[in-house]
Formats: sequence, C-alpha cells, structure tokens
Amino acid sequence: MKWVGVIIRFIVAAIVLMLLGYVVPGFSHLGFGWAILAAVVIAVIGYGLETLFGKNVSPYGRGIVGFLVSAAVIWVTQYIVPTMHVTILGALIAALVIGLVDLFVPSAIR
Repeated sequence: MKWVGVIIRFIVAAIVLMLLGYVVPGFSHLGFGWAILAAVVIAVIGYGLETLFGKNVSPYGRGIVGFLVSAAVIWVTQYIVPTMHVTILGALIAALVIGLVDLFVPSAIR
C-alpha cells in the first residue's frame, strides 16, 4: 500500500508540473513523461538536501528558507530534464503554486 501512495504522489506532482507550463510565466510546457521525470528529480534532490541539512531546509521546516530552497530545486531540475526550461521568476512562482497544491494533498498519500 505504501507504493501506491508514492505512485499517486508522483502522478499528482507530474500533473501539477504539466499545468504550471500553462499558468506560470517562465515555465515550459512538459509532457507527462518529462513531468514524471521532473517530479522524480525534484524528489531526489529534495531528499538529498534534507538528508544533508535536515528538515530545516524543507518548506515545512523553515518557511521562507524552505520556499527559496524549493524554488532553487525546481530551477536546478531544468539542467537535468531536457525539455524543462524555467526562469528564476518562474521557479519562484512554481514553488509557491506547488506549495499551495501540496497543502491540499491528503497526508495519507504524501
């Protein structure tokens, strides 16, 4: 059952990343496959940063610092996912939108 939650979370993240291309200026449109890859890359980088620096670097741990780290992770992801292109402003807006969407995802599937 735990894997089902992980899969659902990545699918939700991919859909959010796909929609961001339509509503966020400076954020490229992603197909579903590239959006899944971007969601995985964002999760891996975020996990690595939390492992190195602790929960204080996550958006839930430190407010503005976590928000800025999330934006930086989104911006860095463009260098790993070939079809993803994000401006700094786009990454900031995307971090805000993703943070808001993440608030409404039930914690059972997070």
